[in-house]
Amino acid sequence: MSTKVYTSTSPARLLLVDDHPMLRRGISELLSLEDDVKVVGETSNGQEALAFLENNDVDLVILDHKMPLLTGIETLREIKARNINTKTVLFTVSDSGEDVQEALKLGVDGYLLKDMEPELIIIDIRKILRGELVISPNLASILAQTLRTPSIQDIASNLTSRELQVIQMIAEGMSNKMIANNLDIAESTVKVHVKHILNKTGLRTRVEAAVWTVNHLSK
Repeated sequence: MSTKVYTSTSPARLLLVDDHPMLRRGISELLSLEDDVKVVGETSNGQEALAFLENNDVDLVILDHKMPLLTGIETLREIKARNINTKTVLFTVSDSGEDVQEALKLGVDGYLLKDMEPELIIIDIRKILRGELVISPNLASILAQTLRTPSIQDIASNLTSRELQVIQMIAEGMSNKMIANNLDIAESTVKVHVKHILNKTGLRTRVEAAVWTVNHLSK
């Protein structure tokens, strides 16, 4: 996930990337009703989006998945490779577990399905801007089936009580800074705990740790 957390009192700046003009217009009109977000650009493909991002400061990029020239995943990969400091969300019709997993591996901050209710889109965008990881709820079970993870017993027994606290907070969408504040420890200490959690469990990213925790330890 991106480390950028939106903290300004001015509206968050959003870029819409989708090859369907009607959908872009609908999302843009929906967001125009809100005071804390502002659409500052619209593009129809990933190449245009990357060109826009090279010259404009954006807080969140809303990416379609299936697009010409560059797919949403390919655009996301380029954003990360170029170290563009923005949050990203895939807004798509694809509920493929592989697509979700690939996006999460690349560090996407949200994966939302286009059939969700409009008011939930606004809520989830605000969560993402605050630094939370957001995935459409009905994707959790699909994603869990695609993740090859150790057994519950192996993971739980390998973690200290503090590491269990940290992994639960990761699952709640907390950033390292939020976890540090909640546990009254240094942010650097949280980073060490996260590193130990990944090393001990064999999970590859904090996102996989979050998904695993939601599906197992939180039950």
